[in-house]
Amino acid sequence: MFFYILLGHVVLFVLSFFIKELFLFGQLLLAVFVGVVCFDIFLLFKNRYGIEVTRTIPEKLSNGDKNIIRIELKNKYTIPVFIQIIDEIPAQFQIRNFSINAKIEGQSTKIFPYDLVPTQRGQYLFGNTHVFVKSILNLVTKKYTLEKETTTKTYPSFLKLKQFDLKTINSLSSAYGVKKVRRIGNSFEFEQIKEYVQGDNIKDINWKATAKKNQLMVNQFVDEKAQNVYMLIDRGRTMKMPFNGLSLLDYAINASLIVSNVVIQKQDKAGLFSFSKNINDYVSAERRNHQLGMILEALYNVKTNYEETDFGVLYSAVKQHIRQRSLLLLYTNFDSMDALERQMNYLRAINKTHLLIVVFFKNTEIMELANRTVSTEQEVIQKTVAEKFIYDKELMILELSKYGVNSILTTPQNLTIDTINKYIEIKSKGLI
Repeated sequence: MFFYILLGHVVLFVLSFFIKELFLFGQLLLAVFVGVVCFDIFLLFKNRYGIEVTRTIPEKLSNGDKNIIRIELKNKYTIPVFIQIIDEIPAQFQIRNFSINAKIEGQSTKIFPYDLVPTQRGQYLFGNTHVFVKSILNLVTKKYTLEKETTTKTYPSFLKLKQFDLKTINSLSSAYGVKKVRRIGNSFEFEQIKEYVQGDNIKDINWKATAKKNQLMVNQFVDEKAQNVYMLIDRGRTMKMPFNGLSLLDYAINASLIVSNVVIQKQDKAGLFSFSKNINDYVSAERRNHQLGMILEALYNVKTNYEETDFGVLYSAVKQHIRQRSLLLLYTNFDSMDALERQMNYLRAINKTHLLIVVFFKNTEIMELANRTVSTEQEVIQKTVAEKFIYDKELMILELSKYGVNSILTTPQNLTIDTINKYIEIKSKGLI
């Protein structure tokens, strides 16, 4: 506004060379304009600290979720002011035109929240917060700067833990896809065979042992022990494939955290490690109070190395570190049947001593391409290739099933739900 008015005065003085009467009128308008500008300067600069700025950033950000940042402005002027907020957002977001424009009444406080959705784990640097203030005259602008650079870390999606908390899991609607599965049998496991004494349950009589001993023998049970559940995360190149801003690796990491939380609340022991050419981020399966925190810290450091995964390393690690029969949730992805067949011997060997669940992904973009109506020769070829890719994924499930290996084929957005459902189903059937 200031420069537009000033430009108008320049034009007026130029015209006064041709129309002399305009010169005196231009001088008068300029004097008024200078007076108004001085008055506007007085309004904004009479208070050295007319605006107080506070920015609140979460101690840690949740990957793939909306994280709320709050900027609080306190107007110490007695008059309403118009403000523009420019916050220096971390470079990872690539937001270069961020600004908030608003009006704040005199002697009042207002909070301006905005949300950020990080798509990668790591450190994020928030720069300074700048606030530009104008009065109703809109001629002069005063700048206030909150010089407070803040570094915060982005962790796997911990904000979804409450959504999938065991206390609320039974109340989740069918829209979330969480199944309630009836527990088969009881919550006891066999310990030994002993002689029958009065008070023992006759349903527990072991008739084969009774015949051999020629006296009544009963099966003795103890409370079901906590089972080990390990999240095995593939860090290979196939897990770097992006989907809706997140990589398959990050979807697997987020799901691992949430499933670990459910496992611990189910009184089982949760553990994990990641693998590719070597083993990293190993957390032994326990049910300690701080176990979930240890898993969260380990998942924060999981990075892909863009190399072909060596499943022989996985087999050796499982054999070395996991001695007790456990449920193993293997998050990976296979490009083709050949890729699966190359690793099948390792998967079968692991499944002999543990209950292995291979979790891999559908490509939703290819599914959309296969379902699309085609009209040209090129589109027909693309549709055929897409259908072949989908067919190969179905063949992978059949191939794994043929050797007794359980699997989950899911979309990235349904990964957490489908994995929880599978765990609850296995737990209910007493398979581990």
